[in-house]
Amino acid sequence: MADHDLDLFRSEMGDVKPLGPDDRVVGSARRAPSPAQLARRDAAIRDQLRDPNPLTVPDHVAEIGPHDIVGHRKNGVQEGVYRKLRLGKYDIQAKLDLHRITLSDGRKLVHDLLTQAHQRGLRTLLITHGKGLHSPQPARMKSYVMHWLAESDLVLAWHSARPEHGGAGSTYVLVRKSTEASLRTRETYAERSRRQRGG
Repeated sequence: MADHDLDLFRSEMGDVKPLGPDDRVVGSARRAPSPAQLARRDAAIRDQLRDPNPLTVPDHVAEIGPHDIVGHRKNGVQEGVYRKLRLGKYDIQAKLDLHRITLSDGRKLVHDLLTQAHQRGLRTLLITHGKGLHSPQPARMKSYVMHWLAESDLVLAWHSARPEHGGAGSTYVLVRKSTEASLRTRETYAERSRRQRGG
């Protein structure tokens, strides 16, 4: 500090006196949070951090070519069902177009589509992800869509679409039945069986 500044400081602080022992403010000792308070705080933090969307956006996923035909069926999907999906024989009940969408937004849109389709009992979807031929990373969105379909418990099978539905730039998706839809199907078969037996 320069001499001038020190002189100025002393002149400004000249009439200031230190606090005596009796003049100090003593705060009450802060109590440690109770176990219940700690548990509530931890639960609130977990709720904030919990992401209801199980789909991830890792730095790298298996790269798929723009013109590659893709397809997969998970355990329990009958070959006949998968063949019908592959051949585009099922009515498309909902569509999603991911052209010009970021990966982060795409992740949310795919999750929302799958969740809503499952809740509404929709079984066959068409996701148009494009081929990304003019992108710096061709088929980037397509590669991530395949990653998300593999991750989702709501998806039973998928396959590249027929040319009339977008070919390698689109994918048919078979969604798992909701519990209510499965129950309705069982009831329908049971009723049909009773009628055939004449009961």
